Amino acid sequence: MRKSLLLSAAFLSVALSAGACASVKADPTGGDNQFGTYLSAHVAAGQHDLSEAARLYQSSLADDPGNSEIANRAFLYTAASGDVDGAIALADKVVKNSTDDRAARLALAIGAMKRGDYSKARDQLSHSGNGPFTTLTLLLVDGWAAEGDGDTDAALKDMDALSGAGGTPQLVEYHKALILDLAGRVADADAAYRSVLQQSANGPRATEAYGRFLERQGRIEEAKALYTKAQADSSLQPIATAGLARIAAGTKPGRLVDSAQDGAAEGLFSIAVSLSDATSADIAILYLRFALYLQPDFDLAKIVLADRFETLKKYDDAIAVYRTIPDSSPYNAAAAVQIAIDEGRLNLNDKAIADLKAITDKNPNDVAAWTSLADSYRAANKDTQAIDAYSKAIALANPPDKNDWQLYFARAVSEENLKQYPQAEADLQTALKISPDQPQVMNYLGYTWVDQNRRLPEALALLEKARALSPYDGYIVDSVGWAYFRMAKYKEAATALQAAVLLVPGDPTINEHLGDAYWMAGRRLDARFQWNHALAFNTDPKLKPEIEKKLADGMSAAQARAGK
Repeated sequence: MRKSLLLSAAFLSVALSAGACASVKADPTGGDNQFGTYLSAHVAAGQHDLSEAARLYQSSLADDPGNSEIANRAFLYTAASGDVDGAIALADKVVKNSTDDRAARLALAIGAMKRGDYSKARDQLSHSGNGPFTTLTLLLVDGWAAEGDGDTDAALKDMDALSGAGGTPQLVEYHKALILDLAGRVADADAAYRSVLQQSANGPRATEAYGRFLERQGRIEEAKALYTKAQADSSLQPIATAGLARIAAGTKPGRLVDSAQDGAAEGLFSIAVSLSDATSADIAILYLRFALYLQPDFDLAKIVLADRFETLKKYDDAIAVYRTIPDSSPYNAAAAVQIAIDEGRLNLNDKAIADLKAITDKNPNDVAAWTSLADSYRAANKDTQAIDAYSKAIALANPPDKNDWQLYFARAVSEENLKQYPQAEADLQTALKISPDQPQVMNYLGYTWVDQNRRLPEALALLEKARALSPYDGYIVDSVGWAYFRMAKYKEAATALQAAVLLVPGDPTINEHLGDAYWMAGRRLDARFQWNHALAFNTDPKLKPEIEKKLADGMSAAQARAGK
């Protein structure tokens, strides 16, 4: 579905991209201040500062109210910044100049749905321009508007049409199940829910929707079995925990989607989830703002919205969104951990550590919190504390699953920093047993052996395997070259290190390694050329004397054997 969704959002990617300075030109008669405001808005948009871009585009529009391009930008950035009411007011201005503007018509339809005027919402959508965006997003929203208008058959017809518009079978069946559930067609809803779970067993929304359905129908043992199975998947644990707690308390939940308005929010969320790369993050944010306008307590949408801000490296914005998730939400614990992670990304390591310590004190069995605390300690160069925290996480993740190699790998890095080489090697070996095809672990272990000048044939074999798995990783290729060098295979070393320099230009260590290989292969001029580059790129004053000595005196065979 993702390819189709990206195509459907293409028109928005132009409007919301940093490179879309477009054909908008401020009226030169308005003076430098007006044009400066517009340029400032463009800069803010390029930096993904959505609120500032919205403010500045609105100001620019006030200076030039007849400019349709500025009106369109003001509308889009106002919506993306979270002021959907303000965006809807601007959408009215947009459609006066461009009656079939798809984004503006969508916003106006959403405004009508928020007021409960589903007929008006469908009317707004009917005036939207044709195109891929219409054939997918508008079908979803129109279908839910039809259900809100009491026309379930028309809603289902829209859902069936999604297949021809790029929608996956899972998307179609999921929304049909929600509509049938809301319409009270119990048997058909049950069949549709089971169909979507067969196609996507780990879908959190479908799992929660069907679990709630089973609970409401009194099928408690089936609901228990569903939640118990879901507990094995970390992404489903909050849902499973909440569901089992309801069953234990004897309370029945409402529907996951309890109105057509909620259904439209679910549809917009479904699209936004598929837009996970950096190039489409702005578009995903727009859809998520619309979804949260329709369903303000949609906590999973908040999680995804914050994640998209993280994709754009807007960590302050992500933290602000995470903080809106209430304590009662099953996603609150995950949000709290993520806030601390983002604090670390903002170099607020002490704050991150304090927050994560508070979380682990409150929830001592939270593997994610211990892992994040360990990562924060490591980022702050507190390796002893990091090892202790990783050890707590490892003890809780017992037996380890396929992703837990990362815990052992991270602990090994801290152990090596403290020169605890046997412990580090044991952890790297364990990481490879858990997940045998991790090139970064192979590289770390293989380079450790090479650096210690031992187990060289085994190290080379391991590093060559890592290179086969990740052939464009210059650091792995450098490790392969250095292994050949330590084995006195200088021509092979030079060949590998030449490739590494091309993959990671400007790295002083790789340039120095290549210079060493050239010297020992008899290519003295080439060696000095690379050492000069290493000296120019080097930022560590402690290493410069060694390179300068090589430039003056060259290398001896003894130095080569010692790897110096």
